[in-house]
Amino acid sequence: MRKETDLIKQRRQKIDALKASGYTLFPNDFDVSHTIKDIQDAIESASEEAPSTQFTAAGRIIAINRFGKSSFIRFRDATGQMQAYIQKNKVGDETYALFKQMDVGDFIGITGPVFKTRTGEWTVLCEQIKLLTKAIRSLPEKFHGIKDPEKRYRQRYLDLIMNENTRKIFKTRSMVIQSIRQFLLDRQYLEVETPMMHPIAGGAEAEPFKTHHNALDMTLFLRIAPELYLKRLVVGGFDRVFEINRNFRNEGVSTRHNPEFTMLEFYQAYATYTHLMDLTEQMFQSVAQQVLGSQTFDYQGETIDFSSNWKRLTLSDALVELGGLPPTILNDRDALLAFAHEQNVPMKQDRKTGKILTKLFDILVEPKLIQPTFITAYPVEVSPLSRKNDHHPELTDRFELFIGGREIANGFSELNDPDDQRERFLEQVKERESGDNEAHPMDEDYIEALEYGLPPTAGEGIGIDRLVMLLTNAESIREVILFPHMKNKAGN
Repeated sequence: MRKETDLIKQRRQKIDALKASGYTLFPNDFDVSHTIKDIQDAIESASEEAPSTQFTAAGRIIAINRFGKSSFIRFRDATGQMQAYIQKNKVGDETYALFKQMDVGDFIGITGPVFKTRTGEWTVLCEQIKLLTKAIRSLPEKFHGIKDPEKRYRQRYLDLIMNENTRKIFKTRSMVIQSIRQFLLDRQYLEVETPMMHPIAGGAEAEPFKTHHNALDMTLFLRIAPELYLKRLVVGGFDRVFEINRNFRNEGVSTRHNPEFTMLEFYQAYATYTHLMDLTEQMFQSVAQQVLGSQTFDYQGETIDFSSNWKRLTLSDALVELGGLPPTILNDRDALLAFAHEQNVPMKQDRKTGKILTKLFDILVEPKLIQPTFITAYPVEVSPLSRKNDHHPELTDRFELFIGGREIANGFSELNDPDDQRERFLEQVKERESGDNEAHPMDEDYIEALEYGLPPTAGEGIGIDRLVMLLTNAESIREVILFPHMKNKAGN
């Protein structure tokens, strides 16, 4: 049983006293006519003169200053905060006695005009005040707030109450998603919803979460990507589709990874991966301008610039120019393994050349890609759903976008040859049989869909959480997810 502090006991005593007096606790009959922003807008419109309007507003008390027969309070709703003034001779003895039972954290409803105090602050003059919700637990001390990250993530509601920056982050997140959605809708993309539970965990190389459907008596997987379903829709005749929704990957938790995360995936028929690079650049510029009012912003001590033309490098050129890889060993598997050992890059000795190259890139190059950079020409063996390049068939028409030293997006011209796709899947099956749990499984139904014909198509996935991290200067992905996954507390 949770131990009750003296403050909680005091508040329960107040609740008991209110019940004994016949007061209806937790009423739901208070009609709000104005938000705090509405009041502030009305004041601004009235210039120096106080508006004559009677305002009825509600919110949480965040501060109380009592002076015997009068008091000042600060209260806050979702739109802002404001001061109110309560006088005993204005509201009456009974109401003022009720007010004395109120505490910081309680929700109240107030009615009255506004006036300007001697210090020049616009304030609601309470003519009526009503207790709407009595908070049993007291809020953290306001000057220190909640600084412990563990407590902030576990009790996000307290974090939102106490920390203005947290509220700002999640308002920004909402604006980012709205801006992306409108950007795509304006370009004739159709927003769709595809299944969250899949009979085959496909669309990406990742380990899935597994569940069981009792009625159908079948194993299902929480989706690791919506890709294969979205491409089925392009087969069906929807030439431009997108989805903003959750993906689930049974991987580690870190400052960059959460097992449940939000992705934008979109597909466009008769487009190539180069078209999507152009579109992505335009999208990010548009989103930053709408959300931040600028295409240049600070991220963890670096100035990120979305406004100029974004750099494009092949994977091999990036490894040579930024990773220090000798160009003569790009296709020499044994030499690559030796180089990895020299650079203290952990590497399984049975890895194929393509996977060695991408692992070296992850360690030696990715952290250096601060400004927006598209990396292209990924090996076929690490790109099972990507179209082969016409001139270099060992490579694919694929890109990944890096900003701030981390991957933000992945896109490619889609593989629409069903026979080639089957062969790629078979290679992935061999990888799975040799112990790679993240290798792509065989999906016969998807191959059958391709046999009906997928037009030339390009597709892309963008990590919404990581994009929000950039635009809010957040160091950890947990800062931009309302309820990040965490271990159970000891004893739970």
